[in-house]
Amino acid sequence: MTELNNLSREQLEEMAGAGQQILECYRVLRKSDTNVVAEVLRGQGEFIELDHYPAGDVYDSESHSQFYYHSHREGEHGHFHTFLREKGMPNDCRPVAQSEADFMKERDDTLSHLIAISMDRAGFPIALFTTNRWVTADNWYKADDVIRMLDRFEMDQSWPSWPTNIWVSAMLRLFRPEIEKLIRVRDVAMDDWQTTHPDVDAFEDRECDITSTLDISVASQIERVNQALGTASPI
Repeated sequence: MTELNNLSREQLEEMAGAGQQILECYRVLRKSDTNVVAEVLRGQGEFIELDHYPAGDVYDSESHSQFYYHSHREGEHGHFHTFLREKGMPNDCRPVAQSEADFMKERDDTLSHLIAISMDRAGFPIALFTTNRWVTADNWYKADDVIRMLDRFEMDQSWPSWPTNIWVSAMLRLFRPEIEKLIRVRDVAMDDWQTTHPDVDAFEDRECDITSTLDISVASQIERVNQALGTASPI
């Protein structure tokens, strides 16, 4: 985990606020005997591996944030993939020089994968991870640009579930330092892969899928933030 004592009080207070939002989402959902995953699966019919839930993904037309849930990996129930589409990005963000995959010709904008959130069968997060380009059919942006995009991610709508939308947004704030590190490790991993596999297109190599990962605990992160706030200096 990242060192939190070096963060500003403003950063820590934002993380603490996100942690409280997450706990409030859990409280409200628990009263209805549900969880953030069950909310996006509700009314979607049979749960089929690799299908996106809810159908058509969740998209905020103001922030241009997007996410979906699906399942195909061992050791988890499934995971959320989070994205930001081109209209929501800072104006000077541009994809890096890269090969053009077929999926890029099928849409009229670009999008960037931000982070994936791995979930257990009880509907709680257990890990964060990043992926290679082919996994999520996005456009590759350098780490510095993806990190700037994190500030733009906000799911501010009621469909398919207000608590789940708040939770996803808050997860990106509570674990912001860890997510930044994972995104930077992602870039190093991809550079290393291309160097050691010079005869393949690293972005489309099916042997390279997960580019960085970290086990997490919401309770532990909230405790770490509270401890850091007790020692952090005012800005």
